Amino acid sequence: MPTQASDNEPHKARGMAESFGVDAERYDRTRPAYPDAMVERIVAASPGPDVLDVGCGTGIAARQFQAAGCTVLGVEPDGRMADFARRRGLEVEVATFEAWDPAGRTFDAVVAGTAWHWVDPVAGAAKAAEVLRPGGRVALFWHVFEPPPAMAEAHAAVYRRVMPGFPSQDRPAGSALDGYRPLFDKAADGIRDAGAFGDPEEWRYDWRRFYTRDEWLDQMPTSGVLTRLPPDRLAEVLAGAGAAIDAMGGGFTMSYVTVVVTAVRV
Repeated sequence: MPTQASDNEPHKARGMAESFGVDAERYDRTRPAYPDAMVERIVAASPGPDVLDVGCGTGIAARQFQAAGCTVLGVEPDGRMADFARRRGLEVEVATFEAWDPAGRTFDAVVAGTAWHWVDPVAGAAKAAEVLRPGGRVALFWHVFEPPPAMAEAHAAVYRRVMPGFPSQDRPAGSALDGYRPLFDKAADGIRDAGAFGDPEEWRYDWRRFYTRDEWLDQMPTSGVLTRLPPDRLAEVLAGAGAAIDAMGGGFTMSYVTVVVTAVRV
């Protein structure tokens, strides 16, 4: 999940971008899958079953597309994540998307699940256009999560204490979707700049998930801002979050919006 959705150039933060493999098993176990309706719509709106998954990670989205009948090739810059995905039956090539060599291969869809913010939005869109067949679809999607207000404030408080100066603390309060808006707009602008796609569309899927204290604390260390935090400081973050969940009765319901930025190769 992008931790700084409105940062100007997150794709240049390579240390964070390639830090998620520090615990690939945890990442795969705890990160939420994507709505089935979203996968089905992308598949139905693409001219065929050949899918390229950019920044495929451990293969969470790729396995969903496989289950929907697609043939999926993953591109992933972190070798540890790629190895995990291969063990789960996926074909993965290790590279950043911008540097990846398609070797003449083309696809019906280029997808990216919670990963396109680590790709140069202009160069990435141009590369997607290069490897898509006419009528092929680029579909870039992210989870936006909106915790209950008490949980959001508890997270902010512990981040302020453990990581003073963390940039998001200085931003005005607003909905999580508003915070992600610059990211979606940048992705759409990159698609337009490629000059090879129709007008970008935005699809939205709202859903909810209940988390127990242990489930949420298990997922938290997979956040980009926490993957490289020293163990003692990570423990302090988790303790603060855990105390907040205890105060809420031991669990909470997270509201999610999965947003897709998509366009057709013309």
